Formats: sequence, C-alpha cells, structure tokens
Amino acid sequence: MTSLPTNGRIMKALFFLRHYNDIDHVTPVVYKWIERGHSCDVVLLGEAHFREDFRVVYLAGLDGVRVAHVNELFNRRQSVRMRLQKLAQDRNLRGSLPAVVTRAIDRLLHRERRLKFWRKLARLILQRSFPAGETGVLTFDWISSNSVFPIELVQTVVATADEMGLKAVSLPHGDSPHANLLVRVEELRLTPHTKFSPASMFARVVVPNELCATRFRPFVDASAVAVLGSPRYCDEWLKKLATLLPENPLEDKPGKLKIVMFLRKRDFSIFWDEVERVIRLLAAFPQVELIVKAHTRGGWKQPLSRSVGLRRLENVHFVAAKVHSPHLLEWADVIIDIATSVAFEAVKRKKPVLAADYLHAGLSTVGKYIPECILHCRDDIYSKVDDFIRNGCDDFYNEEHRRQFLREIVDVPDADVLPRYVNLLESQVAG
Repeated sequence: MTSLPTNGRIMKALFFLRHYNDIDHVTPVVYKWIERGHSCDVVLLGEAHFREDFRVVYLAGLDGVRVAHVNELFNRRQSVRMRLQKLAQDRNLRGSLPAVVTRAIDRLLHRERRLKFWRKLARLILQRSFPAGETGVLTFDWISSNSVFPIELVQTVVATADEMGLKAVSLPHGDSPHANLLVRVEELRLTPHTKFSPASMFARVVVPNELCATRFRPFVDASAVAVLGSPRYCDEWLKKLATLLPENPLEDKPGKLKIVMFLRKRDFSIFWDEVERVIRLLAAFPQVELIVKAHTRGGWKQPLSRSVGLRRLENVHFVAAKVHSPHLLEWADVIIDIATSVAFEAVKRKKPVLAADYLHAGLSTVGKYIPECILHCRDDIYSKVDDFIRNGCDDFYNEEHRRQFLREIVDVPDADVLPRYVNLLESQVAG
C-alpha cells in the first residue's frame, strides 16, 4: 500500500539498471521509493531480456513507475551508434583485437566525437525524466573503471545532470563477500583499488556496511559515503520478495541432504581443480543431492563449465541464472560458499553455510564473523557433510556469532534499512 511522502511532497527519481545484480539489489529501493508516495523512471542499460525479469515486471506494474530499455528512448540511428561506441570501449573486445584494429577504431571514434554523442544521449534521457527544469535524483550502481559498460557514458550523464541541478547517487549492486582486499587473480599490491575511483563523480555513494565503505573512502570525501545496511538482505525485502518469486522449478528430494554450491567469476582467485575434487567428493555420498550454480555474469567462462565428467554425475546438477538464488536457498539444506554474498541470505534463514575458504585465496566475510562456518581443508567438508547426514542441520550456528554478523554486515545499524535509503534519496532532491 502506497503511503504519503513524509514531507508531503511527491518527488521523482531516475534509476539506471545495468545487469542482474543491479536489479536484485536496487529493486528493493525502488519498491520503497514508490511506497513512500513518489514516482520514478527505471531505465535498463543492459540486455533487453531483462524486461522479462520477474522483479522488473513487478516494478513495471506499480503505479508511478515507468520502465524502459535504453534503446526505446532513441531512434534507430542513435541506438546503433550507441552500441558501436559501447563495443569500441569494451575492454574484453579490445583485448582480443589486433592493435592496428583498435587504433583504427580510436581514430574513427575518438574521444571528442564519443563525448559529443554521449552528451546528446544524456540530454535526451534526462529531459525525458525531468522536463522543464523539474527536480529529482538519479541513481547508478557501483559502476567502476573496469566495467565493460562505458564509464564515459555514466560520467557524461552525471555531469549533464549536475548542469541541470540534479544530483546523482551510487547504490549497491552487491556486497563484500570477502573480508580481505586482494581477491582477484591480478591483485598483488595491498593498496586501494583505483577501479573504485570513479565513485568521486557521485554526490553520495551508498554502501551496506563498513567493509564495503573501505573501498571508496580513499577516493571520495568521507561525508559522501553513507553506510545504510543491505537493501537486498534486509528483513522487509526478504518478506516482500517471497511474495514476488515465480514458482520454484526445483524438485524436492525427500531423504536427501540437499546442497547448493554458488560459484564466482573466473577472475577471482579460486582454486578450480580443488573445487572440482570437492564436487566429486560430495557426489560420492549417495545421500547427497548437489546443485552447482554458476555466477550470473560470466559463469560460462568458468573452468567447470567445460567439465563433461562432472555433468555426468547422477546427483550433481548445474544450473544457470534463470534459476534464481532464492529458489536454490529455499530448496537447499546446506550452502557451500566460495565467498558470495548470496550466503548472507542463507545466514538470515539460519541455513548452514560452509565457508570453503581453502578453495580460494581469500577470507570470506561469513567465515570471519562466524568461525563455525569455515572449512579449512578437504577433511572438514567430508566431516561436516557426514555429520549433517547423521544428525541433521539444526542448531548449526552460534547465535551470538550470527547476530554480530547480521548487525555489522546486513542490518546496519538496525533492521529498518529501506527507509534510510529513501530518506537519503529525498535529501538529494533540490528544494
């Protein structure tokens, strides 16, 4: 049920969403913004098929929400030019092309020409949402300099918004499942990661907890970082999300210990050979039914995606992004975590999380706060699974450890998370 705005004034917001994680973490904020009595536009910047995502469909059905894919905002020529400029700046594509080709592309679409076009698109987008000098606020996610999405476009939209008297806010598209800093394959120096430096373009950068705040503080004014808790894993949204989810496609397995393993992208420091051995170890338990979910972006690049032998195991099943994580958590008895924030929801549900920290070169956030979750070696996972089979999965957590985790990572500083997000966005709307 929609309520009246707390200050009696209806405000307008423009939410940009790029990919699956944005939709997952920002949808709760949009929901609460509308419940407060405001209105908004949601512009999808990624694949067109996200129009069919159940969360986007839900938002599109709310009074006061207008959803569009970015291609729908321009004519055909502008849409084609936009795609070409995005491809020209795609770091993965550029890395696969000969230097002579990239130089030719850069001569044809040089920076001045690109920026002129980006400014044109920015004005079209912003004037659609805020015509005739209307006030409001716009949001992007934690877009960084190593994103395949062109940072130039975001910077141009934010700069144009500033000229129009509009402020831009950066909202979370995830969390920090690692408690350490050097988590990717190429990271060898313990220094602030400059990929987060573009955050300085935003009036405010919102994070769920202090662990995430440390990424941005070296690059932005301390007052610009707001620690507000997790919109995705707060109690209010989990309760609402349960009413929105499509029917669970997973079949129950009575008498089986149902385990889900969530994987990360290939660029994280994961020991893939040992991950494969663990899957085979688990499959050797006849009482176990295992589902392995690849990452929602880039899962096809993971080494396990090419392992035919694993896919032949009768009690092992690989699933893609179309099977949503809440479905898997509902189905599972136990979750094996290789440092993914999905595990945070499992902790909320009091389902055992096995933080397999020995499978990667990092320290998981769950493992740091809840030591009973940590797996130090292959023996640990065998013993834990054997114990679950014999004795069940109840009473797994030390409740003091679990509550401290939720207090410092999810419900920060308390469980009333979504109103804090709306309050911050309201504060950014010009008087």
